[in-house]
Amino acid sequence: MYRRPDAAARPSLRPRGDFPETSRLDRLWQGLAWAGPYAPFLALFAVGLALLSLSRAGLMLWQWQRVAATGVWPEMLVQGVRADVIQLSLLSLVPLLLTPLLAHRFAWTAWRRFTAVWVIACVTLLVFLEAVTPGFIAEYDVRPNRLFVEYLKYPREVFTMLWQGFRVHVFLGLGFLALAVWAMRRLMRPWRHQALAWPYLRVLLTWPLVLLLAVLGVRSTLDHRPANPALFAITGDTLVNTLILNSAWSVTHAIYGMRHENRSSEIYGDMKPADILAQLRATRNLLGDTRPAIGTDQLPTLVRQAAAHPRQKPLNLVIILEESLGATFVKSLGGVPVTPELEKLKDRGWWFEQLYATGTRSIRGIEAVVTGFPPTPAQSIVKLSLAQQGFYNLAAELAARGYATEFIYGGESHFDNMRAFFLANGFQRVIDQNDYAKPVFKGSWGVSDEDLFARAHDSLQGHHSSGKPFFSLVFTSSNHAPFEFPDGRISLYDSPKGTENNAVKYADYALGRFFDKARASAYWKDTVFLVVADHDIRVRGDSLVPIERYHIPGLILGADIEPRRVRTVASQIDLAPTLLSLMGIDATHPMIGRDLTREPPDLPGRAMMQYEQHYAWMEGDRVVVLRPEKAPAHARYDPARKVLTPNAAPADGAELEQRALAHVAMPAWLYREQRYRMPVQP
Repeated sequence: MYRRPDAAARPSLRPRGDFPETSRLDRLWQGLAWAGPYAPFLALFAVGLALLSLSRAGLMLWQWQRVAATGVWPEMLVQGVRADVIQLSLLSLVPLLLTPLLAHRFAWTAWRRFTAVWVIACVTLLVFLEAVTPGFIAEYDVRPNRLFVEYLKYPREVFTMLWQGFRVHVFLGLGFLALAVWAMRRLMRPWRHQALAWPYLRVLLTWPLVLLLAVLGVRSTLDHRPANPALFAITGDTLVNTLILNSAWSVTHAIYGMRHENRSSEIYGDMKPADILAQLRATRNLLGDTRPAIGTDQLPTLVRQAAAHPRQKPLNLVIILEESLGATFVKSLGGVPVTPELEKLKDRGWWFEQLYATGTRSIRGIEAVVTGFPPTPAQSIVKLSLAQQGFYNLAAELAARGYATEFIYGGESHFDNMRAFFLANGFQRVIDQNDYAKPVFKGSWGVSDEDLFARAHDSLQGHHSSGKPFFSLVFTSSNHAPFEFPDGRISLYDSPKGTENNAVKYADYALGRFFDKARASAYWKDTVFLVVADHDIRVRGDSLVPIERYHIPGLILGADIEPRRVRTVASQIDLAPTLLSLMGIDATHPMIGRDLTREPPDLPGRAMMQYEQHYAWMEGDRVVVLRPEKAPAHARYDPARKVLTPNAAPADGAELEQRALAHVAMPAWLYREQRYRMPVQP
């Protein structure tokens, strides 16, 4: 049983060595006695915040020209402290979890030694990563990230590179490291002799609260999703955005993200780059693609695409990405009748009857529609580190041609790393839920679709008035669980109100109102619109790949677009090349998607779908499904009955399998080698 000794008889510190009882460090730790076993955490936060803030300020001064150009340096300093709290809270979790086991009189000596070593190690790690940051920035123009971790696999090569090109940085880094170890050992030495001041019951009572504070520090928000580096992407300059972070968190997040960067070729089978490109050419011939292939070693998929509709002044572009609007909600595509506004619009433009999503997540839809990049078993490139700068997409293409580019969203734009990816890859402005002053309705996922479309309409009018061409990506969110939307807008399809059918019907209502305004506006005649789903609402089924749940609506309209029914099997990756052609833009790009403006209408077409670890390649009604460590499965898909029927491999089944393997191996290869980017303009 714990018995508290008499305060007068119990020394708060036990002097040792050359540390007299009245030293400043002794008095410092005596002042922290009120924190009991948690005093080392206060020391970690105090030293860590001071160190990281000082480092950030120094880096900002070093890069002041770029920092000043953004005009956000005060926000950088404030948000930087927030990022530092996240990292320091992460570092505190391990000792905090051990507190109930060690912070008592039977293990007090072990607790003091463990926490002292832990704090010294953490601060030394922070100093080391901040010390190497200037050299890394000088080489890669960002804070240490995924590349920093990958280079640890090659110590000999890295050491040679550092010694030859960064000798001064090496010596300065080692100097700072030695200084940090010396200073932290000196700081923590009195703590190693601190007497037990708290009864164990107090430790047990306070521990849940302290742990909760640390968890909240890691999350850094009470919103649905914890903070991530995308939350701190407040400018279009990637370097400036990374300066807001600290290098420890940047590396930590990179390590976390690398777990998802699978090598597709190793999952389904290996294929050499030369064979991948040969299969790509064979597929293009099969589809009658006559665009000149001008691929190089650095940009192997490059094509030269002439616009099917030459224009003296290319059109503006608006892409409306509808959340979870699968064909299951469109009557004319075999779904329930909850999209009457879309049904009315479909006769005014290009209506896709067999358009298929590439995946089951919103970022898969963004990846396919905006970048034209095919799916892989890895995470979408929107979240992968090597795609966070210089990755080809429509915004980069159009921004280079003088377009104003923007992403308009009703929710939290840092979700799924969207904000960081967009601002680093050609989007000049991001509008999210924080930019709506008085929304009509705000739910769990952000403002309502009618608020979103009202803001989009105002923005498009402003662009048109300025005379500058524009590209706007508008991403809806009302059709998302828990399916919240304002009352009095629609007659409910289901009871109760909060169902997916009712949410889709409301989203359709908001879409219809937007197009009523757009068609009456001055920008209509100069703008092409794409309305397309990111994916269906719940992709599920008992087949290897539930293809019927990948079926989505797609509609291109506006300007002088003539009505047309597109009956070929098409993928989301075909939309970006087709849009450029309809806009009247001649482009040289790395996208492998088809320009449907030049295809004969009777082609069977092709689509690709990633479903967990399964990959479906569909040509007409023929399907091959690639599976890890198993032979490919063949089937026929009946779009009328929405049934996938397994069958034996056809006579050309091996060729079909090779085309499928090439198209799932190719994007992984392009990503790893960073060969999917804008060509250098002459």
